Amino acid sequence: MPDAATAEELARLAAAGDRAALDRLLAGLRPEVVRRCGRFLPCREDAEEAAQDVLLQVARHIGGFEGRSRFSTWLYTVVANCCRQKYRELKRRAAEQPAPAEVPEAADPRTTSVIAGSRVDLLEALDRLEREHPHLVAPLVYRDLCQLEYAEAAERAGIPLGTLKSRLHEARRLVRPWLRAQ
Repeated sequence: MPDAATAEELARLAAAGDRAALDRLLAGLRPEVVRRCGRFLPCREDAEEAAQDVLLQVARHIGGFEGRSRFSTWLYTVVANCCRQKYRELKRRAAEQPAPAEVPEAADPRTTSVIAGSRVDLLEALDRLEREHPHLVAPLVYRDLCQLEYAEAAERAGIPLGTLKSRLHEARRLVRPWLRAQ
């Protein structure tokens, strides 16, 4: 990934319509985006597909980057959303496939990634949290998954710092037993 200052400058130029800056930004971001997607999705192929989705979203929506927050904050939000969407897609595909009578000798990792893996357990917990307590998802994603500072996470979520901390505490309290139960 380009250093933070370079990425910020390239993002600013790309948001202003500079196509060459966008190309340089996307090329420089790809390895970091794949790595970050791999933190959400245990199967390498799924992480790479999600990374492609992230880069496509960045290219399509860079004009909406206003520079009010750091580019990395904006990018991590796109990463988290694309990975959660990829997980839902994989889960839906797995549910649509009939269950085999016996497990094949060489299981397809794209199918088993939906069934096994601690990172998938986290995505399942996030999915449940979103269904049951949607207001708690953003604080947990921004602070614990995107690893933003508290103030930046609060700003990104559009809530006061105290509210972010309270919601984050509640989200962690709810998610913890779900992860153990998986």
